[in-house]
Amino acid sequence: MERKAFRVSGFIVLGLLILICVVAGVWLWRLHGRAPAGWVIFGAALVLMVLASGLTVITPNEARVVLFFGRYLGSLRDAGFHFTVPLSTKRRVSLRVRNFESARLKVSDADGNPVEIAAVVVWRVVDSAKAMFAVDDHIGFVSVQAEAAIRHLATSYPYDAHGSDRVSLREGAQVSEELTVELRERVALAGVEVIESRITHLAYAPEIAQAMLARQQASAIVAARSTIVDGAVGMVSQALDRLREEDVVELDEERKAQMVANLLVVLCGDRAAQPVVNTGTLYA
Repeated sequence: MERKAFRVSGFIVLGLLILICVVAGVWLWRLHGRAPAGWVIFGAALVLMVLASGLTVITPNEARVVLFFGRYLGSLRDAGFHFTVPLSTKRRVSLRVRNFESARLKVSDADGNPVEIAAVVVWRVVDSAKAMFAVDDHIGFVSVQAEAAIRHLATSYPYDAHGSDRVSLREGAQVSEELTVELRERVALAGVEVIESRITHLAYAPEIAQAMLARQQASAIVAARSTIVDGAVGMVSQALDRLREEDVVELDEERKAQMVANLLVVLCGDRAAQPVVNTGTLYA
């Protein structure tokens, strides 16, 4: 787990180092009355180099994982100039939000139909220690797990429910939410948080796309016809009720059937009906 590493403001330490160098130089000059010996200068330079190795600069949305001879000491997250344990290794981990867009994957949906699917995943590192030590490469780990989750999602649902109560891949909000939840569980090991995921491409595979398009068109036509018939029946029923309530005309069962047939033809036809004027009686 990530924890905070020891740190002090780098400006304070740098100022102290400069002050110590000046004071030591003046003291040695007064002590010997001349410039310090070479070994003294070498020793002082060595000490300064060791202390300077603890200085580091951190930019916003960035972390430094501090290692001291292989031991994890903690992480630095605050942007600025810092001083930490000298002779330590400070590895950089980006905390910025990143996007990963998968390639178009060809998989079989729940009905066995080959489909092409792709998604975009928005993620960021929330635990620098896990991202550095739990997996070999957290960026590659996210990409592999994202493609695995997308494949699993595609095989769990049909491309189109065709009017049934099943959830289909075309229902974007619910499917995207489930994909996000599954991805969060998969990448939590690497200290990564998935912010959002969305399906960006969804289509039948080219070899069955034409047949499935014809099926979708037929289903749409049937659904439209069903809606038209329901509305036409309601309008015919309303017309007969109005004629009976207002006592406009009395029709026997045969004429009612003929009127219903004529109204249904007019209301359900693909083209505009051509009126025919009857100049005789209703029975001629």
